[in-house]
Amino acid sequence: MSRACLQTLGVLSLWWFVASAMAQSTEYVMYKDPEQPVAARVKDLLSRMTLEEKIGQMTQIDRTVATYDFMRTYSIGSVLSGGGSTPLPEASAEDWVNMINDYQNGSLSSRLGIPMIYGIDAVHGHNNVYNATIFPHNIGLGATRDPDLVKKIGAATALEVRATGIPYVFAPCIAVCRDPRWGRCYESYSENEEIVRQMTEIIPGLQGDIPSDSRKGVPYVGGKNKVAACAKHFVGDGGTTKGINENNTVVDMHGLLSIHMPAYTDAIIKGVSTVMVSYSSWNGEKMHANRDLVTGFLKDTLNFKGFVISDWQGIDRITSPPHANYTYSVEAGILAGIDMVMVPFNFTEFIDDLTNLVKEEVIPMDRIDDAVERILFVKFTMGLFESPMADLSLVSELGSQFTRHTESWRGKL
Repeated sequence: MSRACLQTLGVLSLWWFVASAMAQSTEYVMYKDPEQPVAARVKDLLSRMTLEEKIGQMTQIDRTVATYDFMRTYSIGSVLSGGGSTPLPEASAEDWVNMINDYQNGSLSSRLGIPMIYGIDAVHGHNNVYNATIFPHNIGLGATRDPDLVKKIGAATALEVRATGIPYVFAPCIAVCRDPRWGRCYESYSENEEIVRQMTEIIPGLQGDIPSDSRKGVPYVGGKNKVAACAKHFVGDGGTTKGINENNTVVDMHGLLSIHMPAYTDAIIKGVSTVMVSYSSWNGEKMHANRDLVTGFLKDTLNFKGFVISDWQGIDRITSPPHANYTYSVEAGILAGIDMVMVPFNFTEFIDDLTNLVKEEVIPMDRIDDAVERILFVKFTMGLFESPMADLSLVSELGSQFTRHTESWRGKL
């Protein structure tokens, strides 16, 4: 072959490569289009995902085991700070933002670029963060009988959480404490379910008011000053026998629905994004394995559209002792209707077990798809795909005079 022919072939090959690359870069991808309805974006993205990517989205890991490479390789859906887990002692808002963005860069570099969602306990203000404004515990807020004040506290908390780059909080706790011997009674607004229902006004404080033209009962997060909330712990955590923590709530269905369930109905109507399952049991059945209540009642009867998350190592505690039969725990928890599992450390064990359970057809693929649809729905709804990176624009709000003085809130929160 002549040199001229070789040169021509080389030019044609180069042209084909460039044209192919340009075609790929300009290919229309529906899930990346913010003008499309959320449901259509979720459906499009789900159709592109492998089983491994779906299970990655169902996995929440602690920040101490998260790395850029793990986020990218496993398509991890969420990272959290366990109690007191911080990037540095006395970490600044900038330290938090930089850490979270490091993890997010890993997620965005994965094949489909699905952003992770970072979560933290913020149960009386942004209480795990140095210099944050601390508000009274729920028992004190319930004593005020002032839902409007509690809503403003939710808004102030959301602002400070966002100041550290975090878009998701594990709050509020809407337990109804029926026995003062329970060591976590301070997390309950009241022994009276009607007062607890009133205090669910903290949810629109955290997430924003649902617009008048939007559907009630659908997860909603209203902008970069707001966060996704989590109603917890579903259900009956405040009603255990003798107030023993994480124990057994013995009550008939009427008692469960009239005392412990009403605040969840209100939380869903107000657009709560996620619900966390309780360590406790109801009439001897672990809530993390209770399909009748998690799927049958919460998802099907109350029509909850957000995602259900486990508590810290919650599925491990389905067995006694915990982690005695982890494969069974994964099976029972996922089939019960848990969508995202707070693993939080040995995530490869969870991923491997769940993958095998699906491949062996113990857990059907439609259960996995339901879980991932719900997780993606929340992420799309809160604008995480459009604004995945934390920024420094709100860092001055952490512990600011504005959030610390209620008189400055008038007309602004």
